[in-house]
Parts: sequence; structure tokens; C-alpha cells
Amino acid sequence: MLEVKGIRKNFGNLEVLKGVDLNVEKGDVVAILGPSGSGKTTLLRCINFLETADQGTLIFDGESYDMSWMSRRDIGALRKKTAFVFQSFNLFLNKTALENVTEGLIVARKMQKEQARKIGKRALDKVGMSDRYDHYPHQLSGGQQQRVAIARALAADPEIIFFDEPTSALDPELIGEVLEVMRELAQEGMTMLVVTHEMNFARNVSNKVIFMEQGVVVEEGTSKEFFGNPKEERTKAFLKIVTGES
Repeated sequence: MLEVKGIRKNFGNLEVLKGVDLNVEKGDVVAILGPSGSGKTTLLRCINFLETADQGTLIFDGESYDMSWMSRRDIGALRKKTAFVFQSFNLFLNKTALENVTEGLIVARKMQKEQARKIGKRALDKVGMSDRYDHYPHQLSGGQQQRVAIARALAADPEIIFFDEPTSALDPELIGEVLEVMRELAQEGMTMLVVTHEMNFARNVSNKVIFMEQGVVVEEGTSKEFFGNPKEERTKAFLKIVTGES
């Protein structure tokens, strides 16, 4: 479904991605793990062309693209098949929950307002926000705001959703409600690529794990293999720190 080959990305003299490969099949939930500064978020942003890679090939639905040069038309076509959930929600503060979900449908996809409202309400219902259609972001908790952001992603009917540390901006007691929504999406077969620090999610919900450090993939495998029998010493050291397991 989605394959990336040889992504490289520099910021000035800093080489952030050093030839990363990635493969996602339909229905996969892939967790991308690693210490801060390992290139996880940059990888995700390059795949969705929020950043332009210096080098790399993306293959999506059988079409191949040069990631270092993409036309606006091709980027637009790809983004119609994908959705991105940011760690900081990125909601319009002057719009209600429902308006945040429908804005992209109406403006970018030229959908009739009434049809967009139906789709938006259905998406908000799905994430447990049916009683918050008319609430503004300042009237919502962080967890509720992130659920609106997920509803916005779902409303676009994407083939894959990219999540960039979706719980990192939340208070600890609000993390569970967002992870539960993601868990339900995984059970329904939604394809997801998730940068996360939530080890329980990576272990119990994702079916594949990629561990990155210093711009390269150190280890990848099924979640069961990664947590149960890691091969690389660096992976073992990382897991010992983040899980407290020996």
C-alpha cells in the first residue's frame, strides 16, 4: 500500500534522516519508536510532504513518486487519500468542533455544506463527541480536542492516517481516551502509522514496530518479536529504560 525507499533529509548541516526505508500494508498499525531527535516526526512529515525530503522514493497505491520534487497536483492527490493528526491538535480556535471537522470538506473538497455536516457529525459520533458539536476548542479538554482532530481525519475517508505523537501534549489522565479511539480504529482495520512514546499501545495495538535512532532504522519487526525478543543491543537498552523491564 505504502512504501518508502531511501528517505534522506538535512536541515542545514544536520542530517536528520539517513536513508530510511519503510513498508506499510493495508490494515497495518505501525508504531514508530525511538528517543527524541531520532528523526521519527521528520520521517512522518516527509511522507505526507509537510517537509520536502532531499532524496527518496514513495510508492503509494502502485504509483511511484520522487520525494525530492513533487508537483502541487500530485501532493494534493496524495493528501486526498491520507490524513494527519498532529500532537498539538491544530484546530481552528474560532470554529466549533463540527466546523473544524467540516472545513476541509467544504473548502478543499468543494463538498456541499449539508453533506459535509452529515459526514462531520458521523465522525464526531464515532470518537465519542456527539454532545460537543457546537463547542469551541477552549471549551474542550485536550483529550476532547484531539478526538475532534481524529474525527477531522476520519471525515476525509483516508486510506491511511498518520499520527504524530497524538498523546504527547495531553495530561496523563486524558491519554487513555485518545488511545481508546485509536484502538477501536485499529480493530476496524484502519491503516495507521503512529509516532508514539506509548509503549502499551505499541505492544498491544500495533502489529509492527520500527525503532529509530540518529536518523536510521535500528530494528523493525512484529510487535510480538520487538518486545518479546529484540535483536539489537540498542533496542534492548531502549526497552529496558522505557518499560522498566530487564
